[in-house]
Amino acid sequence: MADTYDMIVIGAGPGGYVAAIRGAQLGLKVACVEREHLGGICLNWGCIPTKAMLRSAEVFHLMHRAKEFGLKADGIGYDLDAVAQRSRKVAKQLSGGIGHLFKKNKVTSIMGEAKLAGKGTVEVTTDKGTQTLRAKDIVIATGARARDLPGLEADGERVWSYKHALVPPHEPKKLLVIGSGAIGIEFASFYNTLGAETTVVEVMDRILPVEDEEISSFARKQFEKQGMTIKAKAIVKKLDRRKDKVVATIESDGKAETHEFDTVISAVGIVGNVEGLGLEEAGVKIDRSHVVVDEYCRTGVEGLWAIGDIAGAPWLAHKASHEGVLVAEMIAGRNDVHPVKPGAIAGCTYCHPQVASVGLTEAKAKEAGHKIKVGHFPFIGNGKAIALGEPEGMVKTIFDEETGELLGAHMVGAEVTELIQGYVIGRQLETTEQDLQQTVFPHPTLSEMMHESVLDADGRAIHF
Repeated sequence: MADTYDMIVIGAGPGGYVAAIRGAQLGLKVACVEREHLGGICLNWGCIPTKAMLRSAEVFHLMHRAKEFGLKADGIGYDLDAVAQRSRKVAKQLSGGIGHLFKKNKVTSIMGEAKLAGKGTVEVTTDKGTQTLRAKDIVIATGARARDLPGLEADGERVWSYKHALVPPHEPKKLLVIGSGAIGIEFASFYNTLGAETTVVEVMDRILPVEDEEISSFARKQFEKQGMTIKAKAIVKKLDRRKDKVVATIESDGKAETHEFDTVISAVGIVGNVEGLGLEEAGVKIDRSHVVVDEYCRTGVEGLWAIGDIAGAPWLAHKASHEGVLVAEMIAGRNDVHPVKPGAIAGCTYCHPQVASVGLTEAKAKEAGHKIKVGHFPFIGNGKAIALGEPEGMVKTIFDEETGELLGAHMVGAEVTELIQGYVIGRQLETTEQDLQQTVFPHPTLSEMMHESVLDADGRAIHF
């Protein structure tokens, strides 16, 4: 006999578990099925553990700068296994917290493999057998996984995926990172800080290609200053795997060269986890491994919803969580639900220096037909940045000249992943350039640069 619910969520990542909890808060009877671990990739193998490792690298970097701050630190070193163990401990703590939240909100949590088995029906294969669940509404939140390109597949020995990089089987001394998106550049930053001779290869004409061109150019200069080798407009054609090394054939400007590395990290994008769910049989449309949905995450099949990475870009945990809330409220009958606007979602990359942005780049704003005003402010002009010993960075703001609308904001430098939310709120509230100019920012803070960048769009910056 089937167990009946109001809502079934397949996947307990940052989209799925949030959808389940919000549904339960609204009085729905909810079941959440997860095949591997509560919290999904983000919490267990993505956002959280990588930030724990990057924090270790940041502290290590600062220890080497102790003399600048009037401090003494001798015999500085690190234990890579201990760094990884701390990262895994942080992830485990938070994953356990999801289980507690499920119990608190009376969400039924089921560990197993789920598959659609007809309208409103889900079959779950567990270690105890097969269980049938029924609900009027089913939310697909199965996320995505690392893309494997032919010949560049991770093997866990010399060629790693992000999972291998989080529990490294050996310490990289000469590292090749394929791909310079957020995942690739974060691991490049981490291992480079620990002393690995690091090369980044990017097929596009610049690193961090989704960012504003001015920001990615600034970031590249900082990475190269730190000793990284950056190869843009280049492609890894072949990996010759040997016992203790990998010989990579890298093609650039029509010329192919071979280089030896002891470790390769492949970070060439993601593919949605759409297999084995019975989606196509149910009538769900799939495009390039992602479920096609409308702005309210509806698949077009009655009672079926899709959220998070499986529903397409931007592939960000906070976007997935917001969609989880949206769908739960739609299912519960709320009539005040608004769709998620991709242009209002911030992107954050936790390399050193950090990169953060929201809205349109300068190029995209011009392409969209806007007549724009652009403001800049450098970290070197900010007292708090200098006091922190972090004078390298920049804030850039883009406004529509006619309406004063904040079209985009882009940052590179210390703690910009924390600062960006100010501009996110500004865009959500449809704040104008004038509103931001008249806002009083506290001193001394890094946030003052946000104000100065806005002022600079009108030629009014005070401290630069």
